[in-house]
Amino acid sequence: MAPGVKLMQKVSSTVLFAKIAPHFIPALDKAVHKLTRGKVILSAQMLPGVILTAKGARTGEPRTTPLACMPEHGGATWILIGSNFGRPGHPAWTGNLLKNPDADVSWQGRDIPVRARLLAGEERAEAWQAVLRFWPPYATYQARIEREIRLFRLERR
Repeated sequence: MAPGVKLMQKVSSTVLFAKIAPHFIPALDKAVHKLTRGKVILSAQMLPGVILTAKGARTGEPRTTPLACMPEHGGATWILIGSNFGRPGHPAWTGNLLKNPDADVSWQGRDIPVRARLLAGEERAEAWQAVLRFWPPYATYQARIEREIRLFRLERR
């Protein structure tokens, strides 16, 4: 593993990162994604990422959120991790997917219609172990909070 990745894993596990990252990483990702016409997500230089567009749970209006993801099967499916940087509440995008599972992702410059499914039971346990191998700081996030981090599998529609 590259030294920069180890450093980023350490930094992303801190409480300070959890406090400040939600205020600048998504905005930076959205801006770079727009400027590059969907070809680049800045945070994806460290972790793979998608831009999720889902209907808002309350408004029904499209909500766009840059998210780290764990691609599966070469990008045929993706796991989204509702870690919220290890903060107490579930991120809003998870509620949107629970109410409106049909969404779109921008993945490597392509817009792809997807259907999200909340993982539970053994399927979630297996995915969680894969997520921890993929990015170990998620264990730190889970240890800091009482809620169970939601995992969604996105499958192409």
